Parts: sequence; structure tokens; C-alpha cells
Amino acid sequence: MNNEITGSEALIRSLINEGVDTIFGYPGGAIMPVFDAIYDYKDKVSHILVRHEQGATHAAQGYARTSGKVGVAFVTSGPGATNAITGITDAMMDSTPMVVIAGQVASTLLGSDAFQEADVVGISQPVTKWAHQIRCAEDIPAAVARAFYIASSGRPGPVLLDITKDAQFGKIKYEYKKATFIRSYIPKPEIDPEEIKAAAELISKAKKPLALVGQGVILGSAEEELKVFLEKSGIPTALTVLGLSAIPTDHPLNVGMLGMHGNIGPNLKTNECDVLIAIGMRFDDRVTGDLKTYAKQAKVIHFDIDPAEIDKNVKTTVRVLGDVKDTLAEVTKLMDTTTHSEWLAEFKPCSDREYNVVIQEELFPTSGSLKMGEVIHKVSEATNNDAVLVTDVGQHQMMAVRYFKYKQSRSVVTSGGLGTMGFGLPAAIGAKMGAPNRTVCLFAGDGGIQMTIQELGTIMQYDVDVKIIILNNHFLGMVRQWQELFFSERYSETTMKNPDFCMIANAYNIKSRIVDKREELDDAIAEMINHKGSYLLDVQVEAKGMVYPMIPSGTCVTNILLGNE
Repeated sequence: MNNEITGSEALIRSLINEGVDTIFGYPGGAIMPVFDAIYDYKDKVSHILVRHEQGATHAAQGYARTSGKVGVAFVTSGPGATNAITGITDAMMDSTPMVVIAGQVASTLLGSDAFQEADVVGISQPVTKWAHQIRCAEDIPAAVARAFYIASSGRPGPVLLDITKDAQFGKIKYEYKKATFIRSYIPKPEIDPEEIKAAAELISKAKKPLALVGQGVILGSAEEELKVFLEKSGIPTALTVLGLSAIPTDHPLNVGMLGMHGNIGPNLKTNECDVLIAIGMRFDDRVTGDLKTYAKQAKVIHFDIDPAEIDKNVKTTVRVLGDVKDTLAEVTKLMDTTTHSEWLAEFKPCSDREYNVVIQEELFPTSGSLKMGEVIHKVSEATNNDAVLVTDVGQHQMMAVRYFKYKQSRSVVTSGGLGTMGFGLPAAIGAKMGAPNRTVCLFAGDGGIQMTIQELGTIMQYDVDVKIIILNNHFLGMVRQWQELFFSERYSETTMKNPDFCMIANAYNIKSRIVDKREELDDAIAEMINHKGSYLLDVQVEAKGMVYPMIPSGTCVTNILLGNE
């Protein structure tokens, strides 16, 4: 019996065998044996004690997004597991690889409404790639191997393992084997040479092609393949919010961001191009607007690893199924070398118009209150445009992804599909731990920051160096914007009476400063960036700022509001 170990120790060893070095979690009764087991492995794996289980999942997401590894979170049963559901759903929507380990009551108590019992597998099945309950210690190693394989392969996503307390205590002879195959699970569709050939021919013949790049390129580590493809074809390229940083901001073929608050050029030209090439993106409604009017003149090529995305929203002319790292390279080999300089030049009047009507006043105002855009622009410049941008959700989020600039991949961590307020602060913690040598700048609103503000305790305990910029307008800004535009300025429940954020930061031993004057902004940003350690900058911005351009929800992508025009 001396060579046997507990199920809990088997779990920790299995995680280490999968290369896990950082776990975010919160202990409780039903997962206490696991926390006891990790006590003996502190030299091999770090556990970060968050202040709320939602924070654990968002931190694991941030870690996954910057490191490229699988994020891991530990939670206890009942409320611990249900508190994690928001982060699990967020990871599912944004294809973030994550494994959540939840404790569960003993198998003999299942179904008895025992203390802190919840059917977490039933609750989480719709929002996970796989949710599984483990009732025997012997099943733990194989389940962990399967969980990591499913979470990280194909289109990534979250997996939940629900482990009963008796399984954690049980004894087994430990053996671990990584999973490389699961019957009926096909993470990478086989590449069809005819699809490759058809795509290459259509791209070669295109007169006005437009590439739409999503996060699939980053998840597939296909940034170099994308660069070669674009530079051989000369195709103007627009990016989704999650696809931002797949190519550098200043790449000559980068024509900007797609979507509701994206740039004028790529939105207008979507309905003018003759070939639309979607690469690792899913035609989200925030990108397409009204599907009845979306790119009806264009032939559509869709590169994707997930067959379920093909023809789901937009009818495809040519589908290219497979890992984009492989399919892009194969198409590039077959297509002609082309240039589209005249077509590319058509984007410039759009960008000039946007600059003159929107951007100039947002980034370089000469009077009035501080604007979100100018703060974001100055922070990006102060980091040499090479920091990791993390955002919460709201007006500041759309401003940040518009005006921050990127030199390298995996530089944007934001909640895309689910739009989760409270995401930012814990995600920034995870992002810094996933990329410890990079500057991490978190932009948050005064509303979202208060949803998970307790995670300042995690920053304090582990001395995490995150630069926190609160763009404080004393409103739930994005809802207020919609109320102004579409609800006759009836500002129902969107005004915020806020605490002194600097006093709160000081209570957590985090250096802070409040800025409300333009002449103080440069000095405050320099002080924040140069400070060794975390820093909170509370910037008092205009109360009723607007994010433009804006395409009203559900309308045609050419129905662009500019506000000042």
C-alpha cells in the first residue's frame, strides 16, 4: 500500500504532468483534500488565492490568453462551482482553453440535497466542451488527461471536472498517460485539397478582396502564416476585436477593426468587396449587423476549424475546413502573387473622414474634460505600443481596442462574446502571470471595476504588477449611450455614485493617483508606467462621452453613425 497515493495527489501530479505551473482558486469543504495535497507540491506549481470564484475563472482566462497554455481553476462545491459558471461561459464564447476542477460532496450523498451540493455538471454542460463527474479515485488521471486534450485541441474551450470528496480521498496506484485520441472527437477536420484549390483560385481572380481576421489565427499560432498569405496576396485586412494583434497595428495591409464600433473603412468595404475571406472568425452579430444586407455582393471563403461555424450565419461560397496554420499555408502555395494597391487606396478616404470627424477630437482635444480616447492613446504611447491590453466591458472597452496599438500577438485580453462586466481586474492578474515580462495595462470603467474589485486583495498578496486605469465617468457609460441615442435620454439607473478608488487602492497597499486635469495627465501616466509594482490611476473623464463610429444593433454595416457629422 506504500506505493499508493490519494486521488487528490493524483490530481496534482496529473496537472503537473500536463505542464501546469499556475492554478487560480478558492478552497472550501468539498475540495479541501485537493488543497491539502497541493501543499506538498508548492515547488512545482503555484496556487493563487483569489477573492471570488468568478475571479479564479477570469484569471485563468487571462493566463491562457497571454501564455497560450490551458488556464486552471480550483473551486469548491455548491456556490463555489456556481460562482464559476460566468467565467466558464465566457471562456466558451471566446474559445479560451480552461480546465475547472470543482469539488463535490461524497458520492454516497449525491442526490440527497446535501450541504453545498449542486448539479454542476448539469448546470455547466451547455457552456463547456466537456463536463464530467468523477466518483472513483482510479478515474482521476485519465479524466485529467482527457480534459486537457479536449480543452486545448481543435477549437479550444472550457472543460469542467466535478470530483466527489470520496474520490479525492481514495487510494490508487498512480500512472499517467497523456490523451492523444478520443473516439468520435475530431479536433482537426481533414484538409480537403479541392477546398484549398478552390479558395486559391477565387483569391487569385479577386479584384477587390477583403480579409476578415479573427482570434482563430492567434489560437492556431498562425500569425506567421497569415503574414505570408497577406503579403503574397496584397489583400486589405480587417480584424475582429479578439483578432486584434494577429498582425501589428502599423502593418500596411491592416485597414482597421470590424464591427459595431469598428473603423469606417472595413465596415463600408465589406459591402463593396467581391471576395470576402473570413479567417478564424465566426461572423458574430456585432460584426455582421443585419445578415439580410451583409456582403450580398461578395463570394465568401471561410477558413475555420469548427464545421459548426460554416454557413451558420453567412452563406459560404468556398469553405476551407482545418487548422488555419495548415490551411492558410496550403492556399498560399497555390494562389498567385497579386497586388491590390488601387483597392487598398480606397480605404484611405474612409480613414481620413473618420480621423477628421471622430478621432482627432477624441485623441487630441484642446479643451473640455478629459476624453477616454486621449487617455488610452497616451498610455499606449507611453508603453511604446508594446503592452498587453486588458479591458473590462463597456465604453472604455470599445475605446481601448480602437485606440491602443499592438506590435506582437496575444496583446488583447477582453471579454468578447459574453461581454462580462467584472472580467477585467482578475483577467489582468492572470494575463500578467501568463506574460510576466510584459507590461499589462487594464482599462476599466467605474461600473465594471466594482464587480470584482475585491481582487485587489489578490494583487496585494502576490505583488502582481498591473497598471489599472479607471476611466471614471460616473455612469454605466455604454448603457447610458444607448439611452441617449435610442431611449430619448431617459437615463434610467445608469448614474453611479462612486467611492474614492484611491482610498480603496491605498487600503490594499497599491499606489494610486487621481487625475482630472489635462495638464497633469502625461506626468501621471509616466509615474504609473515607471512605478515598480501595481498602480491605480483614477482618471475623471467626460461624463457623457460617446463611442463613435457606431452601427446601431441589427442594422446594415453601412449604417454608420459618426455623431459629429
